[in-house]
Amino acid sequence: MTTSTDDVAPRATARPHATTTNGASPRIPLTRIVAVELRKSFDTRSGLWLLASIGLAAIATTGAVIAWAPTEEFRYSQFTLAIGMPMSIILAIITVLSVTAEWSQRSGLTTFTLVPHCGRVMVAKAASACLVAVAATLVAFTVGALGNLVGAALAGLTPVWDQDLADVGYFVLGSISLMLVGFTLGALIRSSAGAVVAYMVYAFVAPGLLAFLAFNQEWFRDLRPWMDPKFNQDALLNGGLSGEQWSQLAVTTAVWLVLPLVVAVVTLRRSEVK
Repeated sequence: MTTSTDDVAPRATARPHATTTNGASPRIPLTRIVAVELRKSFDTRSGLWLLASIGLAAIATTGAVIAWAPTEEFRYSQFTLAIGMPMSIILAIITVLSVTAEWSQRSGLTTFTLVPHCGRVMVAKAASACLVAVAATLVAFTVGALGNLVGAALAGLTPVWDQDLADVGYFVLGSISLMLVGFTLGALIRSSAGAVVAYMVYAFVAPGLLAFLAFNQEWFRDLRPWMDPKFNQDALLNGGLSGEQWSQLAVTTAVWLVLPLVVAVVTLRRSEVK
């Protein structure tokens, strides 16, 4: 007994890929790549805990300020700036791990096969890191506001609200600036451990040495703001920069951030993914 093809139930066929007018597959939208990179930040257990540690560090720092800071220093800016110190380190580490993941976790072949444009992937990584920095800023100012209320209530004081939306903008710019340092180091070194160590040297060792030199050498005291990028980034977190301070920030950012970032992107786009 034979069966005709008309008696067989039709099978589901694969859906053809959409094509452009010239027959080529359309490019993946940048927004989708950003969403994927953002999801990568908390898809793993370590990434999830790093993001959660931003809130945990904010709460712990707020408690430390209430417990040990003098009551006359209980004001909104004191809480937000204290929270910003550990938060900037965590943001830099998150960014380093995001950039170096394609090389340290051997996922580069998959990523750059799906999106064969290294520049678009790196732009998406930077954009997702900036979104995380903005969200972390909101956490910092929210927890700081609660700490200001609790600290003032415990001390029997009137809460001092000495920050406004402009200060929030300064804080966001400072956080993104420090985050881009981690991004640059990750793109240059392409090793998670090496880039994290390099950032620790940048954030703690180098500023300490430059501060020691400025303290002991009078000729370097006025020169330091033009040479120390971390000094100006910390001033940006404090807000209220003068015209000269903006100039100093522009010079140190161009020399220590923009130029290395350009070198990192150029060498990255010319390197072979293995």
